[in-house]
Amino acid sequence: MRTKLIYALLIATNCAQAQFGYDHAIFEETTCGARHHWQGVPKNGGPPTRGYDMKYVRAAWSVDPAVRAISGTVTSHFVATDLLNEVVMDLSDTLLLDGVMYHGNGIAATLSLGDVLTIPLPQQLSIGTLDSLTISYHGVPRTTGFGSFGTGEQNNGSPTLWTLSEPFGAKDWWPCKQDLNDKIDSVDLYVTTPSTYRVGSNGRLVSEVVNGPNTTYYWKSRYPIAYYLISLAVADYIVFTRDIIIGEDTIPMLTYSWDTNPTMAELNAGDAAQQMGLYSELFGLYPFAKEKYGHAQFGWGGGMEHQTMTSMGGWSFELSAHELAHQWFGDKVTCGRWEDIWLNEGFATYLQGMVYEFQTPEYWQGYLQSKINSVISAPDGSVLCTDPTNVNRVFSGRLTYNKGAMVLHMLRWVSGNEAWFQGIRNYLNDPALAYGSAITSDLQAHLEATSGVDLDGFMADWFTGEGYPTYTMPWTQNENGTVQLSLYQSPSHSSVDFFEMPVPVRFKNADMDSTVVFDHLYSGQSFTMDLPFQADSAILNPDRWIVTGQNIVTRVNELSAEKDQLVIFPNPATESIQLRGLGKWKGNVDVTITDGAGRVVVLSANTSLNDGLILIHDLPAGCYTLKATGSDAEIRMPFIKQ
Repeated sequence: MRTKLIYALLIATNCAQAQFGYDHAIFEETTCGARHHWQGVPKNGGPPTRGYDMKYVRAAWSVDPAVRAISGTVTSHFVATDLLNEVVMDLSDTLLLDGVMYHGNGIAATLSLGDVLTIPLPQQLSIGTLDSLTISYHGVPRTTGFGSFGTGEQNNGSPTLWTLSEPFGAKDWWPCKQDLNDKIDSVDLYVTTPSTYRVGSNGRLVSEVVNGPNTTYYWKSRYPIAYYLISLAVADYIVFTRDIIIGEDTIPMLTYSWDTNPTMAELNAGDAAQQMGLYSELFGLYPFAKEKYGHAQFGWGGGMEHQTMTSMGGWSFELSAHELAHQWFGDKVTCGRWEDIWLNEGFATYLQGMVYEFQTPEYWQGYLQSKINSVISAPDGSVLCTDPTNVNRVFSGRLTYNKGAMVLHMLRWVSGNEAWFQGIRNYLNDPALAYGSAITSDLQAHLEATSGVDLDGFMADWFTGEGYPTYTMPWTQNENGTVQLSLYQSPSHSSVDFFEMPVPVRFKNADMDSTVVFDHLYSGQSFTMDLPFQADSAILNPDRWIVTGQNIVTRVNELSAEKDQLVIFPNPATESIQLRGLGKWKGNVDVTITDGAGRVVVLSANTSLNDGLILIHDLPAGCYTLKATGSDAEIRMPFIKQ
């Protein structure tokens, strides 16, 4: 049995914590609780909450992967944004509070049910005052969300420990302020653990100090960081190092691997190096280039984009691409509210696919189709997170990740490629957003500024609205090359009556093709155009720029070419449709009608009893396919129910 670490409570009195190497140049004298009037600029993102703005955190933690427990001392520096009589923080009510120090003196504090830590101040702070306090605690962290504070074993039985605080789990293991709009400007993290293990964390590794059987790892970061992106990963890691060269910048990269598959970990580092080069080219240099990028393996099934040190549940190309993309989208610019979590996850999912687009394009269309298939697997759901307290809804794979990614793809389509990329770079570099937080309207404003396109209608349909469109397109071409077509649309959900979109159609034959974009403004809209060749087929949405259901494209002259062909009349229809041409068929004709998702809505309606009349007044508006089956023939025809 592994010897358990005996925890030492690191209670700060006066200037005692200077022994941990605190950088006094950041905040002179604040370790002793001296107060200053802060003259800095306001935090990016939304307004400060709880009457104060977090500036700096110094944490000293003791952990042992063989023991599910933590002890710690956390000093927080903050600026009063209102007249401040108390400091309210978040801390699990299952942990034990050992003491709170303020200006070198103990101060009464209350840890209440509901994870509320209330610290009354001896005297009111005026607006702009910089102050600090130190909290010491210990206990067994509970596990919420995706684990928050986890322990486990490698395949060889060696213990491991990790944290995963998104979205609400940071308070499970350290006293913090869980506010997406209040990033901490800088952190110093000291983690003591038995010397068998190594610690991976945020920023730059400054020192490893051995003290008897234990080692203290000092990680330092001077980039603003959201509360949930602070992390620990502790195990007897195998460590790989390499430098990533991007232009004139050299970015250190660390990979902390379990001994189960270090070869794959090293290969994954090579993938990440190429992916970082691509992202830096498209969206600007890796945002934390002055510190590092790294991976630390942990015992969870996916990945987590902890700032500068992603936690990896395994080694894969797409997972690496996804989590690295978060360093721009989610870490540099963080969603300012969980309703807008797609700004993190939609971007990361889209960039995960863009690696295929730019590096192995043969996989790009398949990637897009897989996301479309996910979105249309149900008729409802918005990209806007409608229940930000529900972890499963916040991180919905279908809506937050896949539909979010495809909304970005469609924004690229309607904005134009050059304008989209420039708008995204402007969004990332906006002084009001960079290393801060953003909401969806911030992204929309930047895309509108570069494209000149009013995106209100698009966002109403695709961000707050639910569902997707399905198209039916009958078309014909005469011998002179003139093409006539009509575009019908059926939304899958009642929240959107019509998706106004530029719809691409590719006309082709064996030797030639031409893609035409139709500005589709209403269902049933007709278009006429000339082609310089005779097309034998038409493909709607050929490059998958739009999320659509199972579209129906029919060449009308093919329907009328066969003398025994049936015809649906009227089309579109409201109350009923009639099959004309039944007299040319022998015997009875059975009819099956399916909706845009392929579900049967009318089964085996025998038309010999009513001269081909089929009532459809009970069907929802939409696109349908009618299959007529006779004794010696079968045909499928699209129609629209209005």
